[in-house]
Amino acid sequence: MRKPLIALSAVVLLACPVQAGQPGEIATDALYAGKLAEGIARLEPLAAADDPGAWFGIGAIRLTQAIEHLSQALYRHGFAVDAAPNAFGMGIVLPIPQNPNPEPLDYAGVRAILGDFVLGLDEARAAFETAAESGDYVIELNPLKIRVDANGDGTVEEAESLAGLLAMWNGVAADDLLAPSQPGEPSSFEYIGFDRADGFWLAGYTQVLASQADFLLAHDFSAFTDATFHRLFPRAGFPMQEFATGGMLMLDPQTDTGIADAIAGIHTLDWPVIEPERLKGVRERMLAVLDYSRQNWAAIIEETDNNHELLPSPKQTSLFPDAAVDEARVAAWLVTLDKARDVLDGQLLIPHWRFSQGFDLKAYFETAKETDLVMILTGAGALPFLGAGKVATPEDFRAIQDAFGSDWLGYAFWFN
Repeated sequence: MRKPLIALSAVVLLACPVQAGQPGEIATDALYAGKLAEGIARLEPLAAADDPGAWFGIGAIRLTQAIEHLSQALYRHGFAVDAAPNAFGMGIVLPIPQNPNPEPLDYAGVRAILGDFVLGLDEARAAFETAAESGDYVIELNPLKIRVDANGDGTVEEAESLAGLLAMWNGVAADDLLAPSQPGEPSSFEYIGFDRADGFWLAGYTQVLASQADFLLAHDFSAFTDATFHRLFPRAGFPMQEFATGGMLMLDPQTDTGIADAIAGIHTLDWPVIEPERLKGVRERMLAVLDYSRQNWAAIIEETDNNHELLPSPKQTSLFPDAAVDEARVAAWLVTLDKARDVLDGQLLIPHWRFSQGFDLKAYFETAKETDLVMILTGAGALPFLGAGKVATPEDFRAIQDAFGSDWLGYAFWFN
C-alpha cells in the first residue's frame, strides 16, 4: 500500500492530465518538465475554445504553481522540514529541501505568503470548475513524475521530481517509488485516470486548503507568530530565535524550551478578527467543499468506464485494494454531507461540555470579533455563540461510523 498512499498524497499536492489529445499532451509535457508558464500559454487558446481537457490542464498547472510558489517561499526563509511535517497544519506535505542560507521573515511576510497561496488556489478552482461542467475525457497521470522548482533557483533538477521529493521525505529511494512491482508483490502504482468528476474533487480540495489559510488571514495572529514561529523558521529572525535552547528547568534545555514554546503558543491563541468578511468567507468555502463533493459523487455514479479511478464508484475498481467503495459507504457519505451542512448553517449545533445549549458555528463565522480558543473551550468565549436549537449527538453521525468504522477519517480525506 505504500506506493499508492504516497501517490494519493501527491494528487492533493499536484495533479495534471495526460491524454491522447493535444490538451493533455501539452499539460503533461509542461508539468513533467517543470515548464508551467509555458504550459499555461499553450493551453489558454484551447480553453478559450471551450475544450474541457484544456481547462483541466490549466487548473492542474495553476494548482501546481500555487504549491510550487508556497514551497519556494518556505524554502527561501528556511522552513524547518524536520520540525514541521505539515505546512501550517494545512494537511498537505511540502517536501522541500533545507535552505542553508535563509532570508529574514516576519509576520507581514507570513501573511503575504498565505495571501499569495489563496490567490493561486482560487485560480485553480475556477479552471477545475469549468473542466467539470462537461466533457467525456479520461486523463492518465502518474503524479510522481511531475517536476517542480522546489527551491526557486530557476532550474528544475532531476531530484525535484515529485518522486524525488517524496522519496526524500519518506526516507526511500525515488527509483523504488517508480519501479514496477516484482513477482509476488502488490501491483505498483501506474497512473490515475482523471476525468470530469475529478474536476469537482480537485476544486473541492483547493477550498479545503484556502479555507485554512483564509481563517488565519482573517485574524491578527502576530503575537502567536512572534512567540512560536522560530520553531518553523529557526534562522529567519523571529524574536525567540536565539533562545530556542535555553536553561534547564525540569528535563533538559531542548525539551524545556519546547514545552515553554508550546505553552506560549496556547497563551497567544487569542486572535482579534481583523477581516470579518474573510472570516465569513471561510464558511462559504467550507460549504463549497460540501457542494463539490456531492457533485463529484453524482458524476462518479454516472461513469461507465473503469480506468484507474481516483475515486471509484461501487462498480469500479479501487486503486487501493484494502479500501473498497460500496453503495452503503456512498450513501453514508451523502448523509454525512447533509449533516455537515446543517452544522455550517447553524441548524445543528456543536455540543459544548459546559452548556446544555450548543455552539452555533454560523453565528461564529458571521459575528465573531475575536477567536480565543482557550476561552471558547473553557466556556466564557463561547457565550456569544450559544444557540437554543438541536445539539448534535453521536447518533447524527452514526451513518459514517457504521459504514466506515475506525477508518472513517481516512475515507473522509479520500472522499473529500
